[in-house]
Amino acid sequence: MTSDPLTLARARAKAPDFTQVFTGPVPGPSDGPLDGLTVAVKDLFDVQGYQTRAGSKARDTRPLATKDALAVARMRAAGAGLVGHTNMTEFAYSGLGQNPHYGTPLTPLIAGAIAGGSTSGGASAVARGVADIALGTDTGGSLRIPAAFCGIIGFKPTADDVPRDGAVALSHTLDSVGVMARDALTLHAAMEVLRDAPYDEAELPQELILPRSFGRDALDPQVAEAFEDAREVLTEAGYRIIEMDLPFLDLYRQLEIWHFSAVESRLHHASEYAELHDRIDSRVTKRMARADEVTAPDYARSLLLRETIARSAKRELLGRAIVLPTTPILPPQLSALEDEEAFNRLNQLALRNTSLANVIDGCAISLPLPHAGVGLMLVAARHEDAKLIHAAHELAPLLAACAVPEEGTIDKSYQN
Repeated sequence: MTSDPLTLARARAKAPDFTQVFTGPVPGPSDGPLDGLTVAVKDLFDVQGYQTRAGSKARDTRPLATKDALAVARMRAAGAGLVGHTNMTEFAYSGLGQNPHYGTPLTPLIAGAIAGGSTSGGASAVARGVADIALGTDTGGSLRIPAAFCGIIGFKPTADDVPRDGAVALSHTLDSVGVMARDALTLHAAMEVLRDAPYDEAELPQELILPRSFGRDALDPQVAEAFEDAREVLTEAGYRIIEMDLPFLDLYRQLEIWHFSAVESRLHHASEYAELHDRIDSRVTKRMARADEVTAPDYARSLLLRETIARSAKRELLGRAIVLPTTPILPPQLSALEDEEAFNRLNQLALRNTSLANVIDGCAISLPLPHAGVGLMLVAARHEDAKLIHAAHELAPLLAACAVPEEGTIDKSYQN
């Protein structure tokens, strides 16, 4: 007799993708939009009866959550089965998904390569078929980077579109709650549950913008080739891709984006940083320590400039989307991250293109491309989410072959 999907998913869940597997009762049929689907929950969302560790041993004495985070509660009410808490970068503070406490999740597409971060375990679990949906957060690309590296779809909504109640914050200025899935239909259904309302019918303008001076330098050759192939697919589908300068990007280059996570993480993880400094990943504490370099006027200036950039982006994009490679790099080998200089360089590159959507308070989606570990990203201004969601339905089938990794690259030892 075949077990239900949730029981099977929990049986297949394993480290380092999960920090803990849930053992609660299997939900009965709900007739909800997510009935029969399984959800891997990033380890910074409260799940009633479980500890919320945010990928950190420094939080392992925290009390059990007394209620679900609002996003978790909405998914549970919609009929989804919760598999477990997925591993992540500690406090969600990097784009590479490395975790020295619980292990580092790998992409199932390329042997020995990382899944990306910070929602690393969720991306790997979905890519391996352990879960249908990964619930995660995105502060600078934490849903889209791992989606690209694992060959699935990742969506970062406008921040105020999905409530963050009951989720451990990294940067309240840049954080947003979204999902990853293997197909556009599942992602669409999950996002409508999270926002507790259907998306309006909205078409993405056929004119897409390719910035002249942003996002395409220092591309790995395979990324450049895959992106050019994707341009042809988009053109054949009727999209007109125009290369142009966007004045708001000049302001964007002046912004010290790191101010937000450095300063705000010290607020949200104050006790851990002050009292359990030696139990936190040293690469995370180094970033948190940089808050001491930021004066109050500096931080206020960054907040003001960020809002100016967001308003300018809304005005200049005119409802259109920017198209870029999700990341300029392929998934790095886990062994490459041992070197501190290499880690910092790769982390900056991984986050470079994706951080734009968070700064402009916009929305963005990553779709998989032909080369394993490469994604195509569409970025739109705030509250243009419906256009990207509906565009994914059209574009995902056109890029269906992109979800199939190249022969010989699958790491079979990491699959269930």
